[in-house]
Amino acid sequence: MSAPALWCTGPGEVQTRTGAMGEGVHVRTLFSGISRGTERLVLSGRVPASEYDRMRAPYQEGDFPFPVKYGYAAVGLVTEGGLQGRHVFALHPHQTEFRLPEAALTPLPQTLAPERAVLASNMETALTILWDSGAGAGDRIAVIGGGLVGLLVASLAARLPGADVTVVDPQAGRAPLAQALGCAYVTPEDAPGDQDVVIHTSATEAGLTLALSLAGPQAQITEASWHGAAQIALPLGGAFHSRRLKIVSSQVGTIPPDRAPRWTYRRRLTVALDLLADDRLDALISGETDFADLPAAYPGILADPGTLCHRIRY
Repeated sequence: MSAPALWCTGPGEVQTRTGAMGEGVHVRTLFSGISRGTERLVLSGRVPASEYDRMRAPYQEGDFPFPVKYGYAAVGLVTEGGLQGRHVFALHPHQTEFRLPEAALTPLPQTLAPERAVLASNMETALTILWDSGAGAGDRIAVIGGGLVGLLVASLAARLPGADVTVVDPQAGRAPLAQALGCAYVTPEDAPGDQDVVIHTSATEAGLTLALSLAGPQAQITEASWHGAAQIALPLGGAFHSRRLKIVSSQVGTIPPDRAPRWTYRRRLTVALDLLADDRLDALISGETDFADLPAAYPGILADPGTLCHRIRY
């Protein structure tokens, strides 16, 4: 059995093709979310060959570079079994309906609207980044990059008691979003130095270079961007060594080592869904498109720097 799904078929090219339904409990998709950074790299064919296996999305069809059925933020209604009538989140590509084992479906909290639940994967990423950053109460925290993940990380950091969180982004339109989430906003030229924690999410060489300049002595820079096949040059002379700075990576594909003995992927996703019970986060949905119109709109959505989370309605 199959159902209509979105496929990336070549650089910048998408089509609606049939996708395998899978096996297990039937789910009728209500919404899915576009993860702009990752899906833009997939659509452009810039997934490095060395990362083909690690970059596979759960329930992806096809192989990199093309054609691939990709995506990992689906919200649907279960139509049968013990979860019948429940709204669930699943790490499934953009497809009108599918079947998955019940264990792969996470019921939404009663307090979470299905329309907002498309942010779950990004919130899970943000939670992992915050863990990896080591940020704590009272810290001065700079988040470089006011995209979707950056704003979600900042929103979590702002919940730390006494934390002073600044979002750094060249787009002035991000200021109201940052401020509504309890953070300050500045452009890169006005970014404050001597930060206890610096988190980089802009996926640019300039952003990571700025991160090095903002870190206080012996501070950590957490690199949360994924640059695909791009080669990034960094100024590791100057004060990098004398200030004993540290750069660490963050990746949502695994649980951070200090939490792995206690945390499971399901526990982390469940917490991420609980963290979405915040009406302010609706502002991070920057647009919506019907699935029938998605092939024509998809490249433009990914190319638009104003895109945060773009929601697909089925």
